[in-house]
Amino acid sequence: MSSPSSALANFHPVTRAWFARHLGKPTPPQRDAWPAIMAGKHTLIAAPTGSGKTLAAFYVAIDRLVQAALSAGHYRSHTTVLYVSPLKALGNDIQRNLQVPLAGIVALLPEFGLPPIDIRVAVRTGDTPQQERQQMLKKPPHILVTTPESLYLLLTSKGGRQLLSSIETVILDEIHAMLGDKRGSHLS
Repeated sequence: MSSPSSALANFHPVTRAWFARHLGKPTPPQRDAWPAIMAGKHTLIAAPTGSGKTLAAFYVAIDRLVQAALSAGHYRSHTTVLYVSPLKALGNDIQRNLQVPLAGIVALLPEFGLPPIDIRVAVRTGDTPQQERQQMLKKPPHILVTTPESLYLLLTSKGGRQLLSSIETVILDEIHAMLGDKRGSHLS
């Protein structure tokens, strides 16, 4: 187990500053999960609601996207993070909630003498209009939020497989809600 201050040590200074200024100290699930997630290990976080489980996974992914953008000077134009939620409403909430750290980090970049970046997030569910689906294929989001059913459909189409071919991080949220029903079958 690492201390709260050392838990943030391996993150980029900008993402570290955003976290410290807006959230303070990492929660125990975040502090304990980050070393495994950063090492690329499959990580299961089981903790009470409101303990920061989802942010634990997303924070590492966001930090990686920030570091890649700043080191390359531009973004790779493909999807690297896939978030799967059992409910469309939760996926939409996640997309909105991601805007807080993303906007906060972007706002801090000038303070660190760094250029602007733009991390794109999109939701792909059965409710996503065809025009938005086509746009995702032309200009892929860096983070794709979806449901097991839509993931299944993405895997059955050439464009969907191409979109998913660059995934480096998969975040499965509320996995217990998917076990034992058709969503679990689609996910497996």
